[in-house]
Formats: sequence, structure tokens, C-alpha cells
Amino acid sequence: MSTMEAVTTSEAAASKAKEDTLLSPKFYTTDFDAMNRLDISSVRVEWDAMMAEYEGDNNHDHFQRTPEFVAEVEAVFSQVSPELRQEFIDFLISSVTSEFSGCILYNEIQKNVENPDIKALMRYMARDESRHASFINQSLKDLGIGLDLGNLKRNKAYTYFKPKYIFYATYLSEKIGYARYITIFRQLERHPDKRFHPIFKWFHRWCNDEFRHGESFALIMRANPHLLRGGNVYWIRFFLLAVYATMYVRDHTRPMLHHAMGFESTDYDYTVFRITSEISKQVFPITLDIDNAAFRAGLDKLLAVQTGLTAAKKQGGLMGRVKQVGWAVQGLAAFARLYFVPVVRHELPSNVRAVAAW
Repeated sequence: MSTMEAVTTSEAAASKAKEDTLLSPKFYTTDFDAMNRLDISSVRVEWDAMMAEYEGDNNHDHFQRTPEFVAEVEAVFSQVSPELRQEFIDFLISSVTSEFSGCILYNEIQKNVENPDIKALMRYMARDESRHASFINQSLKDLGIGLDLGNLKRNKAYTYFKPKYIFYATYLSEKIGYARYITIFRQLERHPDKRFHPIFKWFHRWCNDEFRHGESFALIMRANPHLLRGGNVYWIRFFLLAVYATMYVRDHTRPMLHHAMGFESTDYDYTVFRITSEISKQVFPITLDIDNAAFRAGLDKLLAVQTGLTAAKKQGGLMGRVKQVGWAVQGLAAFARLYFVPVVRHELPSNVRAVAAW
């Protein structure tokens, strides 16, 4: 059952977006000098083809609101329950923060490097993420709680990640974003009566931006194969688990959102995991064994831990703080057990690029 607090004002939305928790999207900075030294010459043919796709900008006219969009918000979304409305608002705030995070990171990299390949790539990806964030934010403005993105940029905490961590985490973020959006789009394409907001109609072409962004990081990693072997495989394993676990726990705080679209949260998540795992074989030498009973039990344990933490925080006082520590220890132990669930290993394909075929 959802227990999230209601967000009814722009101030509350801004506070939600600025949260720095294990489940909230983060803003990142990195080592610009190291980014500047990247060499992608070994994947030049694939790289140039991808850059031509960016230059073609097939979504330049996509993120436009139509009169039908506004009419559908007024006619359909205005009828949803307060609980579903709140879960959808939480989804929008999380999504705009995540998209804007990419915009900021990519823009900062392109401003601080001279490497022409990386500079051009980051400029294109920042362009795409800016459109995504602005489009989502307009839907928040429809509800009277739009975010001041400039203020968010100035006041949200930033996390430093080494470039290789950026590659692993952002590659997964972009690919799992694709898997999430295409799964929702296909579901509502089959069941248009469950489309309670018009923004979902935009997800098909939108998610292809996410897919291409992931392809960019796949090419960077395949051009630098040391990132995909040796001790770095342990980091890949960590980020795979962290991204999947975060999504699982966060999605189960929004059960009505998925139910309204005809999903059950667990089934939806495992569909997304399956798509993401299949895509990630293009670059990662391992995938998580998502069908292992220990893996599934571990994610459910993390969900129980998060539920306990939320209740302890709400309780407050000394006992509440003691309980938070206890739940945090249990969470670390559950994550560690999940980390050591055996993974599936495979050879990398000779062709790096994947096709958005889902």
C-alpha cells in the first residue's frame, strides 16, 4: 500500500526533487580530464553512424503539446483518485529529476572537454534530456506544482563519480529507462482505456532517445575494453544490482500507478529487468540471474527493509532512530547476500550496436 506524503505545492515538489536518499535520483559530477582523454577510434565506424543519427535529430518535433493533450488532461486525468494522482505526481517528479540530472551532467562534460567526439556526443545528449525534462515539467505545471529547474540545479546535492562509474550507472539508467517506457507504451497501446494521462502517448519515440544514449556509453566502454574485465566486473555487478534493487523498491511504493495501467508491480519490474538484461549483453560480460529464487527473495527483503525504515522515520524519537539503525544493518546484509547470488556469464557479441526491438 502506498504511504507517500501528498505533494500539493511547487515548494513541496521542489523539496521532493531535492531529496538525497538511496531511492531518489541524484545529480553527478565527474573527472573531466579523464573524460577528455577517451579514445573511441576502435569503434569509429559505429560511432560515426550513431553521431549521424544524433545529427538527424528525428525527435526535434516530437515534444510538442497538442490541444488534444491539454483536453485529455482535463477530461481524463481530472477523474483519477487522489491516491493515484499522488503516485503519478511522485512518478513525474522522480522522472523530471532523473532526466534533468542527465542534462546537467552531459552539459557540464561538454563544456569542460576539448575532445571533439565526446564534446559533440554530450551536447546532443544534453539537448535530448533537456527536452525530456521540460516536457515532463510542463505536466507538473498543469497540476500547479512545476519545478524551478534552475533552482534545482543550484541547490540539489551533487555526487562525484569516477568516469567508469558514470559509464556503468548511466548506461544502465538509459537502457532501463528505455525498457520502462517501452513496456508502459506497449501495455497502453493494447489497453488504451487504461491510459489515464496523455504523456504516455509520447513514450515510444521518447524511449528511442534513451536507447540511443545507452548505445553511446556502450560504444565508449567497448572502445575501452579494460572497463569490462578484471576487477571492473565486480563494479559492473554492483551497479546492475543497485539499479535493479532501487527500481524494485521504488516501484513498490507506487502500487496504484501500476495497477491503473493494468500491471502488477512485481511483474512489471521483472519484465523491465528481462529486457534490460537482454540489451546489456551487448556490453557487459555478466547479467544478474533474475530468476534465481535467492535473487527474488533478496529484493523482497530490501522492500521490507525500506518499509521498516519509512515507519521508523515516521515514528521519530530515540526508538525510531534505533529502529532505523537496525533496519539499515538488515538492508546492508540483504544487499550483500544479493551481491553474491551467482551471475550469468557470456561472451560479448562482435557487433556492439543493439536494436530497439521490444
